[in-house]
Amino acid sequence: MEDRQLEMVVDEGEEVKVKNWLNDRMIKFKDLVESEGGVSNMKFDVVIGNPPYNKKAIGASTSDDPIYHVFMQESYKLADKVILVTPGRFLFNAGKTPKAWNMKMLNDKHLKVPYFEYDSKKVFANILIPGGIAITYRDKNQDYGKIETFIPHKELRNILIKVSNLKQDSLKKIIYNQSRFDLNALYNDYPDYKNIIGNNGRDKRLRQIIMERLDIFTIKQKRQDDIKILGLIERERVYRYIPKKYIEYVDWLNKYKVFVPAANGSGAIGEVDSTPLIGAPVLGLPGEGITQTFIGIGLFSSEEEAGNLLKYIKTKFARTMLGVLKVTQGNNPDTWEKVPIQDFTSDSDIDWTKSIAEIDQQLYKKYGLDEEEINFIESNVKEME
Repeated sequence: MEDRQLEMVVDEGEEVKVKNWLNDRMIKFKDLVESEGGVSNMKFDVVIGNPPYNKKAIGASTSDDPIYHVFMQESYKLADKVILVTPGRFLFNAGKTPKAWNMKMLNDKHLKVPYFEYDSKKVFANILIPGGIAITYRDKNQDYGKIETFIPHKELRNILIKVSNLKQDSLKKIIYNQSRFDLNALYNDYPDYKNIIGNNGRDKRLRQIIMERLDIFTIKQKRQDDIKILGLIERERVYRYIPKKYIEYVDWLNKYKVFVPAANGSGAIGEVDSTPLIGAPVLGLPGEGITQTFIGIGLFSSEEEAGNLLKYIKTKFARTMLGVLKVTQGNNPDTWEKVPIQDFTSDSDIDWTKSIAEIDQQLYKKYGLDEEEINFIESNVKEME
């Protein structure tokens, strides 16, 4: 057992056991928990461990389900002091742990993070864990103050403070997910599609592979008002057309906007990738929609405003602010919460006619960034053309 002595939990067959270091004895975890679901009277001075991270997904899920948060909660019932090594995604309110639990942890004044590493391979050789690895320490009798927003980089913390001082709305407010079917209209003409569309025919979302499965999507436009859908087929970006009546109407559909991949990279600031933090964004025109592979940003009446938003998204500044919460592949609307929205019209305090590099300089000045903070951005975030 020497190679596993630092583990809080040891899995032996069907039973999970906990090691009592004082007497070098293994205790069945189930013996610590009462049948009603509460914890027994047995207590430890300190719990230290590296609990199981995931369990195999059930159903249609394509990724394993986390369980480490369950062990964390149970550990807090067993001891006043708890030190655990776990994935760090929850610190950014990311991943599949319950959002309510994530926020509970971020607002726990007894919890602190003495160690965090974005690159999990530096902790566990050859093992990639998106979102990094964290060592958390919880002492029931100490008040460390709430974490609220976890930011491991000192420079990034300072940048966020300066950006937050201007009290602007978040870009998250103008972000939306995939287009949706009008299932009533679709099934009225194609009843057999009920056997193809997910959730027993009830899923309205344009899922990632839907354009390959339904022949209602065509390569060429057949009607003047056909909706043009951006998606992926065999890992390549493609556009397909579908009759307007089969797509549920939303305000942004007939507006100018920007489309961005819904997943890209690992999320770490400074990662080596062809398009760090986000994949290449593209301009979306009126009458264009997206599958689940993308998200949309903006709903503008002019192409100029959407084009200015496109420039903004490509700036190092905007992608740095995205990096505050984006620590995994996921690029959902919540990850954009710390990216401040701008005025994208010609009346803006930013001159959008300038190059992206020059726009970055204007943004640095607008938020009062000092030389150290600017150097942090310039050295960690790659340019996007």
